Amino acid sequence: MLQLPTLAAEPIFYLGSFPVTNTYINSTAAVLVFAIFAYFLRKSLKKSGSGAPRGLANFFESLVEFVLGYIDGVTKDRKKSLKFLPIVGGMFFFILFSNWIGLLPGTGSLVIKHGLENIPVFRPANTDLNLTLAMAVFAVLASHVFGVLAIGFFKYANKFIKLGDIWHAIKSGEPIAMLVAFIDFFVGLIEVFSEAAKMVSLSLRLFGNIFAGEVLLTVIGSLIAGYGAFLIPLPFMLLELIVGVVQATVFAMLTLTYLSIAVTEPHGHAEADHEDIEVSEVEAI
Repeated sequence: MLQLPTLAAEPIFYLGSFPVTNTYINSTAAVLVFAIFAYFLRKSLKKSGSGAPRGLANFFESLVEFVLGYIDGVTKDRKKSLKFLPIVGGMFFFILFSNWIGLLPGTGSLVIKHGLENIPVFRPANTDLNLTLAMAVFAVLASHVFGVLAIGFFKYANKFIKLGDIWHAIKSGEPIAMLVAFIDFFVGLIEVFSEAAKMVSLSLRLFGNIFAGEVLLTVIGSLIAGYGAFLIPLPFMLLELIVGVVQATVFAMLTLTYLSIAVTEPHGHAEADHEDIEVSEVEAI
């Protein structure tokens, strides 16, 4: 019977006190593959010069245009899409490749002995909660950075700590407006906790789906002996290919949604500023 994967990634060797796990090897292999592709793509672009791209460059150009089309559908702005492309596209392709590399023939048979246990050298990187949580934290923090750069620190902070709305309500002198402003203030504090919830949901969704797929393939492979052990799991491996695409798409699209919402100026504050401008114009007249 095959050994079920553990929740924690297994260390393969140590660099000093730093454990190099099988998921870290997988993620490093993915980064190296992307670096090699980038090197040859750069050479291909230099050869083509200002002419029409050919071969590898043409393929990647069509791929980038395809991804940009999806991002445009959310942002409705090509400038924003170009800003978000490195983060959204990078996460999508990294997650996709990391999910698929563990399904390559022979990767599961590369094991090392650790006592009575066989530890696989390669394990899908997204079955490590440390990696999925790190990507989720990066995605949410990046959305905040883009939001501050797009609309300013104080306007962006007012989305969560609505002191500006309280100030406008006090200036108006209306009890209902002040009550609504104080309610919005406490709702904004809840939004702060929702940002932490985003990180948890993003990381656990990706980790849970990919880890469950590894467990499923291991169980199916261990229950069937002979040639069936190679043939029966094939439909499930096809399913895992689809799951890999779906999970990469979900993670990337949620990241894109967070980025798009972050750079959108809060309407309530803008409307209040607009009303103040109108009042000052009337007073001037």
